[in-house]
Amino acid sequence: MISSKQKGLYKQLSWAANELLRGSGLWEKSLLAVWTLADGDVMRIDPSINAGTAALQHLFSLLEGKSAWKQTVSENGFYKTYNDLFGYPFAFSVDPLLPDDLVQPEMILPLADGDVWLFTSGPHWAWGTGSAWAALDFAPPGEEDDYGCYFSDAPVLAAADGVVVRSEESAVVIDLDGDGYEQTGWTLNYFHISEASSIPVGTRVATGDVIGISSCEGGVTNGTHFHLARRYNGVWVDAGGEIPFNLGGWVASSYGIVYDGSLTRDGVTVEAYNGRSEINSISNP
Repeated sequence: MISSKQKGLYKQLSWAANELLRGSGLWEKSLLAVWTLADGDVMRIDPSINAGTAALQHLFSLLEGKSAWKQTVSENGFYKTYNDLFGYPFAFSVDPLLPDDLVQPEMILPLADGDVWLFTSGPHWAWGTGSAWAALDFAPPGEEDDYGCYFSDAPVLAAADGVVVRSEESAVVIDLDGDGYEQTGWTLNYFHISEASSIPVGTRVATGDVIGISSCEGGVTNGTHFHLARRYNGVWVDAGGEIPFNLGGWVASSYGIVYDGSLTRDGVTVEAYNGRSEINSISNP
């Protein structure tokens, strides 16, 4: 699968990471029965594999035809290479990654009291188009003619207690179980946080502490905002799914189209809208 837009190691790794997420996500949601290989052939998916194996099989299906793919996914292919380089791949596996009784910990709407923000995007991709619709977007207070990239010093708050385990390149990640590993337990992932304002790694935060201000920095964005998503054991959790985002009683719903959705609390619904309107204004209280 060759594309002129994917030249260079960084873009190739970014593409690979996105496709790994796509493969695991589609498999977990039972949306695929076969892998369609690079030569057009198909292979039925073994229902006994796990999400990680599904991710790899999907990735290699985009790159290889039937003969090469079967070799790559065999015990003498990628598995053997990984085992030789890093050891037994299932030594630290966790199963299931998302327990059936999983419940989101209590969180607040991470906005300062009295500040009126805009709910600009409902459930959408947490990272790349292959990832789960785990994220919500909020744009800060501004004047009527403030659109696109504008400055606002309205603070973005920690939605729950935790420790900051990553703060770089406009991303701030809070580990809610406090063990210092973002691969385990619940994490809150903020993006488009101004680097100059970002809270340092290692800071232990309480619910409501300031973690930075929103910006136009980081990734692809055409307007000042912050992007908020959740993970559990490293897995993106759908914002409007079976365990919906609950931010101080504001519960997220998806309308089935990426970016379209709402937040509802006590019978009041705020709809996502990429603009400035009464229908997407939200505040505490």
